[in-house]
Amino acid sequence: MPIKNATDKELRKLIFENPKVSVKFTKTDCPICERMSKTYLKLSDQARYKDIIFLLMDASENPVSSQEVHLTGTPFFAIYKNGVLATCNLISNENELEELLNELL
Repeated sequence: MPIKNATDKELRKLIFENPKVSVKFTKTDCPICERMSKTYLKLSDQARYKDIIFLLMDASENPVSSQEVHLTGTPFFAIYKNGVLATCNLISNENELEELLNELL
């Protein structure tokens, strides 16, 4: 499934329209974010995650969402289940990201 860019306003709508949503918060000056972009894209294309909406948000341009998840750095990932924030964390490798996504399965 393609990764969609989202804003604070769009996120509100998307988490209530879709039961499973994954959000990657990133910043332009984050080397780990760049590395994790390839991983996030690869996982978004896997059949087992076909029911998850994958979103990308710029942390500095979306302060409301960043504050809601208590963003502590980037890359920061959050998952929403049935409109509710289920869990979120700083993630820097593929295994951690897969564990997070598996919470939505």
